[in-house]
Amino acid sequence: MCDSSLPALCGTLALWRQGSSLRGGLTPQLLSSGSAQSTLDYELGLHLPACLAEWWPVCAVCSCCRHNAASREPGFSSELSPASTSRSPESFTQLCTAHGGRMVAFAGWNLPVQYRDSHVDSHLHTRQHCSLFDVSHMLQTKIFGCDRVKLMESLVVGDIAELKPNQGTLSLFTNDAGGILDDLIVTSTSEGYLYVVSNASCWDKDLTLMQDKIRELQSKGSDVSLEVVDNALLALQGPTAAQVLQAGVAEDLRKLPFMTSAVMEVFGVSGCRVTRCGYTGEDGVEISVPVAGAVHVAMALMQNPEVKLAGLAARDSLRLEAGLCLYGNDIDEHTTPVEGSLSWTLGKRRRVTMDFPGATVIVPQLKGKVERKRVGLICEGAPMRAHSPILCTEGTVIGTVTSGCPSPCLKKNVAMGYVPYKYSWPGTQLLVEVRRKQQMAIVSKMPFVPTNYYTLK
Repeated sequence: MCDSSLPALCGTLALWRQGSSLRGGLTPQLLSSGSAQSTLDYELGLHLPACLAEWWPVCAVCSCCRHNAASREPGFSSELSPASTSRSPESFTQLCTAHGGRMVAFAGWNLPVQYRDSHVDSHLHTRQHCSLFDVSHMLQTKIFGCDRVKLMESLVVGDIAELKPNQGTLSLFTNDAGGILDDLIVTSTSEGYLYVVSNASCWDKDLTLMQDKIRELQSKGSDVSLEVVDNALLALQGPTAAQVLQAGVAEDLRKLPFMTSAVMEVFGVSGCRVTRCGYTGEDGVEISVPVAGAVHVAMALMQNPEVKLAGLAARDSLRLEAGLCLYGNDIDEHTTPVEGSLSWTLGKRRRVTMDFPGATVIVPQLKGKVERKRVGLICEGAPMRAHSPILCTEGTVIGTVTSGCPSPCLKKNVAMGYVPYKYSWPGTQLLVEVRRKQQMAIVSKMPFVPTNYYTLK
């Protein structure tokens, strides 16, 4: 049953469902419905990603709550509780604003786009030192049961069965037409469950996809269940990230290579899962931390002068320099892994068994030519933008830019987009239309800036 504090909370959530917005990363705020979609093409011309979803952690037992379905049905549970429905809004908002956080209403979230430092300074600080990002909007789930791998492999293209304990992989949910429903990281934990992190923009879609498949498998006697995790998620990214974090953990982080994970105490907060990964191309970690300890961990990290807070602006330009896709922009339900230059996510065994959704479309594409491919583009002059037309040198429109921004590291403009296969080779000269003017662009290999993921020597 709900405690005495929940009627007010549920009343607020009911009003929210009628049009108000009560959502935020670690910084939820009441936002007017009219401000939920801000235009964020700010002074540097960076196109901010439209990937942050409408999401709010809610009471696991109240029928008025939006995301309570997982905890009301057999086989589905949640760690959400009345005490954890608030992610310390005052303290974390104060933390952000005290550091010059420029908070913006974006897709229902109140999030920092940047701090006192300019976007370029924040970007370069991440490349040279390390930055702390709040990415708590991501969907975190645990998959339990003897048939957890069977469940996941019925939905994704990767070889989950081959993962070693505490090893993770980037994979893709696909549909029967071969389209990408979402990209996600799946970790096979030594604790006997799969830890899954997927995009906030696909929260409802991903959760429904997994729940529906679980019901199907359970009806056939399979042992599998799902739990939504109400942890905060902090990303510490940059070449000195491990050095900074090492001061707060007993484990030797030199033994934690890229795409591996372990549960440990972080600056006195127990039950944190530290995963060596990120969305910047740099070495770094994502720390899944119980909500009550999130601000404490953030403050402890920031005691080190190497660490600065960073916002959405830097996160987007960093991932673009690293050649990493943004779901909804660079890949979507109408893009196959091969078209999206993500063939490497397809497990070798899975290519043979062809037992994942869309395999009959995707696997033949590996052996032949696809009609279009995702490519990198570099140009000088005005920055390329999402939706900018791509033309061949004869002036015919052949494709579209999906993401673009000025590169602080290269001092040039970088972008991703889709072009016909014959134009996808590095070095190919093309044209991009920016502000109704055509300018030369060169197809480039990605990443644009070399990645620095940590691997065991």
